[in-house]
Amino acid sequence: MNFRRENDLLGKMELPADALYGIQTARAIENFPLALRPVHHKLISAFGAVKLACAKANHELGKWDENLFSAIVQACQEMMAGKLNEQIKVDALQGGAGTSTNMNVNEVLANRALIILGKCAGDYDCISPIDDINLHQSTNDTYPTALKVAALWQLSELEHKIVILLEHFQQKEKEFANIVKLGRTQLQDAVLTTLGRQMSAYADAIGRDRWRIFKCAERLRVINLGGTAIGTGLGAPRKFIFRAAEHLKEVANLPVCRAENLIDATQNTDAFVEVSGILKALASNLLKISTDLRILSSGPDGGIGEIILPARQAGSSIMPGKVNPVIPEAVSQAAMMVMANDTAIAHACSAGNLDLNQFMPLIADTILTNIQLLANACDIFAKFCISRIQPDEKRCSQNVETSTAIVTALVEKIGYKTAQQIAIAAKNENKTIRQIVLEKAIMAETEFNNLISSQKITMLGSAIDTEKK
Repeated sequence: MNFRRENDLLGKMELPADALYGIQTARAIENFPLALRPVHHKLISAFGAVKLACAKANHELGKWDENLFSAIVQACQEMMAGKLNEQIKVDALQGGAGTSTNMNVNEVLANRALIILGKCAGDYDCISPIDDINLHQSTNDTYPTALKVAALWQLSELEHKIVILLEHFQQKEKEFANIVKLGRTQLQDAVLTTLGRQMSAYADAIGRDRWRIFKCAERLRVINLGGTAIGTGLGAPRKFIFRAAEHLKEVANLPVCRAENLIDATQNTDAFVEVSGILKALASNLLKISTDLRILSSGPDGGIGEIILPARQAGSSIMPGKVNPVIPEAVSQAAMMVMANDTAIAHACSAGNLDLNQFMPLIADTILTNIQLLANACDIFAKFCISRIQPDEKRCSQNVETSTAIVTALVEKIGYKTAQQIAIAAKNENKTIRQIVLEKAIMAETEFNNLISSQKITMLGSAIDTEKK
């Protein structure tokens, strides 16, 4: 294997001659074998967009001839498209506030541009990772900006997945509108409801999540690009500071804007805490709904069994015929991981010191992972579970008929005391509420059926009040 030699502040290193990464990346690989997973692919693409925006601003200021500029642009576009991901070698978690990631990006873009020009990697007299690719920039403004771009791209994808999930719940709400079932409080039989109404509650919860996710863009669109080291813009021409953000808006196709206070935007990361909290709200809803579906489908023969979840795979290596609710279980685990990561994000954001947050890599890794987890969870939940849920109408009816909860539907007609007596009689005589009501001629069966119909039990407010009106 052929090698090339590169120098930095600490000395010399030999690198593979054809490697697009450079010496600073090589040192970071040695220093940070931590998470043992790469930088998130969306962050890499976003860095390509940030570097392209900066290159355009610098070119307008007279930097580089057209050939060099064209090569740099092509390299940045390739990074945006994910074609250089394998060259970003640094670990997702690293010291230095993300400097290793920024320098890995700078080295890869410089060397890729050199190769496009027909030159050898490492010929930094022609195109330098620092003097050209990182010109008028710092890790401290490019890294947070790239993270916000990556998060905004991902949030758009997440919102799309949420909409699909919402639509499936809304469809099930319509399909199950007339299926009467038991409502339960504290896991005990309570009152009658419909399976459609249960699905409507899930739809509304997911609908709120969709709105929250949409509003996240407002928290992340303000960027500190141009602030360089601590937000003062040290080393960057005023024209660059204004133009870089405008170019990024076009390059990334996002409504980003430069912060009015770049110092604040450089050192304070509370926007990520807020967004993480919104993501946690979605995770909370997904976990609650997943748990509900597992309970409602439990058994199926020895449990509640009111819904039938789609069978996705054999459930046991020892119990023939067993099928587990694997999709809700998987979604639950994704939600739990999001909640755990939210704690890490809060700690990392609050642990920044003075003019910079040194834990940006942890913030980036966890928040991008959370968005991806939630998008994937919503996707499989909608595709493999919610869209294929079937009701067990016979079981729903059986549960209603054999439960004393049915008597609550009669209270407004016969009064609480009489209803209580019926419930006690049903328990003592091991009969259903229907049997007791008909045997004692408390009301006709048609009236009984009307009081426990889907239309009656889902009517808003008292039926008696409605009749008076």
